[in-house]
Amino acid sequence: MRVLVVWCPDWSVVAALREAERSPQEPAAVLAAGVVEVCNAAAREEGVRRGQRRRDAQARCPELVLLEASPDRDARHFEPVLETVEALRPGVACLRPGLLAVRAPGRWFGGEAQAAAVVAETLVEADVWDVRLGVADDLFTAEQSARRAAVQECEVVPVDGSAAYLQQLPVEVLEADGSEGREAVSLLRRLGLRSLGDLAALPLDAVQGRFGRYGAGVWHSARGEGRSHLAARQPPPDLTAEISFEPPLDSVEAICFSVRTTAERLVTDLASRQLVATGVRIEAEHDGAVASARTWLHPRYFSVRDLVDRVHWQLQGGAALRSRQDSGAVRAPVERVRFLPEVVEPASAHSDGLWGGSGAELVERGVARVQAMVGFDAVTRPVLQGGRGPADRQAAVPWGERATGLRPRERPWPGQLPGPAPSRVFAAPLVAEVRDQAGRAVAVTARGAVSGEPSRFRLDGSWQPVAAWAGPWPVDESWWVEGGRRASRFQVVGADGRAWLLTCTGDGWLVEAGYD
Repeated sequence: MRVLVVWCPDWSVVAALREAERSPQEPAAVLAAGVVEVCNAAAREEGVRRGQRRRDAQARCPELVLLEASPDRDARHFEPVLETVEALRPGVACLRPGLLAVRAPGRWFGGEAQAAAVVAETLVEADVWDVRLGVADDLFTAEQSARRAAVQECEVVPVDGSAAYLQQLPVEVLEADGSEGREAVSLLRRLGLRSLGDLAALPLDAVQGRFGRYGAGVWHSARGEGRSHLAARQPPPDLTAEISFEPPLDSVEAICFSVRTTAERLVTDLASRQLVATGVRIEAEHDGAVASARTWLHPRYFSVRDLVDRVHWQLQGGAALRSRQDSGAVRAPVERVRFLPEVVEPASAHSDGLWGGSGAELVERGVARVQAMVGFDAVTRPVLQGGRGPADRQAAVPWGERATGLRPRERPWPGQLPGPAPSRVFAAPLVAEVRDQAGRAVAVTARGAVSGEPSRFRLDGSWQPVAAWAGPWPVDESWWVEGGRRASRFQVVGADGRAWLLTCTGDGWLVEAGYD
């Protein structure tokens, strides 16, 4: 059995740029723990290399697009590639995002090179441009040949030619195996072994004693004795549910009434597989094109009522299908509505406890009725995120939607206030005045020094003495651009015992929050 390997270089960067809707031609790098994990060809041309720290990479390429590592994102964007190859040849094995293997389909296409050309052409039509292929007797050799092929080309290793092909390859090819491979390469260099042929010439017991199980596997692969068995994946079931309207409907209420049966079929199909959907993409088509599309996330899982509500909110508030004068009509008639489950989880993870469910389900139903009347985005819940000020640490998330895109709380935030946090944060800061014992307005210099000790302050028209105060905590945000903010925060306790969070800016004093 011969093996065909398909390699998509720098897949983490490709997937991240696609999700960010950035051009694939931009120099970009994926970071993990502040270190470059993967970079694309445009970044390598500027001197960016794997293993560099963020600052060093930006010094080499100031235009570098920095992206966070996300294995889930890489796997999600690689799924269409697997499905494309699966349509040509069943039995695809995903080695990792960006790398797959399949039995080489030779006779059907007229030869291995012709089969690889068909696979490459199909992937290019699927918008995967940088693809390289390799064919060999075993998996390891096929991967190495794919890594040496040109873009959209295939390198075929002759039958029984794996050992001769691998003999001259440098040991650095093992670095693709991750940390274990990089450690092995470092040790091989210190031992004076420069090629896989040098490693294959050593006795097996010596290699196994020095490199362990990993070294023994590499030794067999370097001699052309690697495995050719593939753990083919089971294609995921098609859970998409859709409904077509003939003639097309131009009323939101009519559309929602018609999609209920389709939503019930989707939920029933998932339940038959003991699954629930926590992320669903809803698409509405007009004139054969997708006119409205949105991915909805649920903190628990979607029921039939939840899906119908999402269709109602999406069509009523979408930009492509915006309401006219009557709220029940849409601008363009809808021909088809499609539900695509993007995130499914085992139903057992969301089952009720031994004594039944709690009141959370009743609360969700009540809030859903309120949302149906006032709109999806009108009912929100506060979520804590990272930030320096109390207002920056708040985020309003629509009820029933999972919080995404929040600023990480665990990162250091210079200038952040110490605890405890204020209990009341004003949506619009109040104007205040603070004066010292001489009656002069208290200010903060550019170096963070207070011009005088706060003696009294005024919030609502009446002055009161300052019983205690702490600060300043300077905040210097975006000072390098126009509109940057420079301020200093103070905690002030009045004679009545109430505490306030005051901010001194170049324009005066403001009250951000209160400690009740």
